[in-house]
Amino acid sequence: MLEPSNNNELPAIPGKRYFTIGEVSKLCGVKSHVLRYWEQEFPNLKPMKRRGNRRYYQRQDVLLIRQIRSLLYDNGYTISGARLKLSGDAAEDDHAQSHMLVKQLIAELEEILVDLKRA
Repeated sequence: MLEPSNNNELPAIPGKRYFTIGEVSKLCGVKSHVLRYWEQEFPNLKPMKRRGNRRYYQRQDVLLIRQIRSLLYDNGYTISGARLKLSGDAAEDDHAQSHMLVKQLIAELEEILVDLKRA
């Protein structure tokens, strides 16, 4: 998953199961009407709707919104470009690349652990 530079300035996501649109707005630094618009533009962003069409976002929705925000605001993507990046081959390439990086980090950390045990 892409980790935007600005997301370091955003507040930490609390350990709740569901978030209201107001909470997500504060957590992601995006206004509520922008979130509603993004729901129309990004098919993988589908919050649960309950009583009177109130939206309830889950943690993975908040992470996706932060990723969308990063693509649009930090990296300068258009809506359609960000949509393509998040779905299809580009998303699979990013996933494969991040998977390889994680494996590489684990191997490096294991080497450091072995060195520390020797010392």
